Amino acid sequence: MHILSKFVKTALMTTCLMVGSLVLPTLALSADWASVIMYHRFGEEQYPATNIKVEQFKEHIQELKTGGYTVLPLNEIVDRLEKGEALPDRTVALTVDDAYRSVFDVAWPLLKEANLPFTVFVATEGVDSASPGYMTWDQIRDLRDNGVHIGHHGHSHAHYPLLSIANVEKDIDTASARFEAELGFIPAIFAYPYGEYGDEIKAVIRKTGFMAAFGQQSGVAYSGHDRFELPRFAMSENYGGIGRFRLAANALPLRVKDVTPSDNILTRNPPNFGFTITEDYGNLKTLSCFASSQTGGAVPIEKIGASRIEVRLSTAFKTGRGRINCTLPGPDRRWRWFGSLFYIPAAIGR
Repeated sequence: MHILSKFVKTALMTTCLMVGSLVLPTLALSADWASVIMYHRFGEEQYPATNIKVEQFKEHIQELKTGGYTVLPLNEIVDRLEKGEALPDRTVALTVDDAYRSVFDVAWPLLKEANLPFTVFVATEGVDSASPGYMTWDQIRDLRDNGVHIGHHGHSHAHYPLLSIANVEKDIDTASARFEAELGFIPAIFAYPYGEYGDEIKAVIRKTGFMAAFGQQSGVAYSGHDRFELPRFAMSENYGGIGRFRLAANALPLRVKDVTPSDNILTRNPPNFGFTITEDYGNLKTLSCFASSQTGGAVPIEKIGASRIEVRLSTAFKTGRGRINCTLPGPDRRWRWFGSLFYIPAAIGR
């Protein structure tokens, strides 16, 4: 059984937010949501799809230090969301996947100097490989001993939808044994490799005893959200400018239920995608949805009744990953986000 530490509640305070040249005063009133930011590599510009440039990352840190945010450890946020305990508005968590060496060499000194907590989701096979591109277990122990939260990312960093469920379980168990041997514990929070999961994979994570699991779909984690498919905003060179970072860090939840299809591993392509909005936002006419399979801006949506949204895509997703993101303008120039990431098997992909 995983045991999480108890945390002292963060005091709420009056802050202000810079958006462009506009100063927006805001009270950090109690909230039940948080934006979780995801990185992979730092200053490794030969990998632009997963890298964040050092100057971009420094801008993110500066924004967090001066923009009226509360940066908390991810495990504390998960614990408080699960218990229904309040968080300050504009709560942010920082996460890093895969345990690349640049986390230790580049990100860690900057985050340590800024006194910002973060989580590293470790895929143990990369560390065991002794590749110079990955951290060593000694370095991970150094992070752990300095208060960095360690998360579980499986062993092989395989595409789980391509594995049998027995092999998914084996991959997780192998990593758990390595964590126990090297760190003396098994991390309580999981991140799906590549953000890919379906109902059966989620069931494995739940059965194994994890407290929560994160994907790579955009959106805001909130109390009442399925804790085994929590969202994160991914940052990279092309999608890591300060403007997008501010949008993500200031995002608000778009609360939904009855999402179809219910399984993120598709059996129909394109899917009949829809959801029911659970709060009265008063401006659903301004809702927009975007699909990675289609170009030309927002896709057509149909509103059924007071709160049901249906999206009918005209273009199939390619094999692999596909995304749909829906956004709604919120107060103070903030945006409500809901995103889904699908895995498209080769048999139904293009």
